[in-house]
Amino acid sequence: MKYFSEEAFQKVNVFGTGHLNEAFAQYFIGDSFLNPLTNPKETAVFLANVTFEPGCRNHWHIHHATKGGGQILICTAGEGWYQEENKPPVSLCAGTVITIPPGIKHWHGAKKDSWFSHIAVEVPGKNTSNEWCESVTDEEYDKLEEK
Repeated sequence: MKYFSEEAFQKVNVFGTGHLNEAFAQYFIGDSFLNPLTNPKETAVFLANVTFEPGCRNHWHIHHATKGGGQILICTAGEGWYQEENKPPVSLCAGTVITIPPGIKHWHGAKKDSWFSHIAVEVPGKNTSNEWCESVTDEEYDKLEEK
């Protein structure tokens, strides 16, 4: 379900918006918010609720690992997009789960007309790192259509 109103969205964003994601703002177009759900000092699996304002998306990026690794997105509220390089975009809504193996160039974010949240799961692995690439251009983003 789409939520253009922040007030209406906050009523269904059960894992909370958290704080403005200033540490990674350079890798996003628009504002995103981060609410850590686990403490990496207490568990091997880091979970965070990431919230995107309408039109916000992260840059293309790749999760690297020599063993294990990758990312899982568990969509919890609003509507968004996920896209792997050279593949069609995938429409996201609450209940959608996306498994991203290591080495796959991709991006994700909100639709133009909806707030969006997902829980980001960093899959444990060996020698994990994240490579940030170019931004998703307005031209690329504006071409997205409902499927």
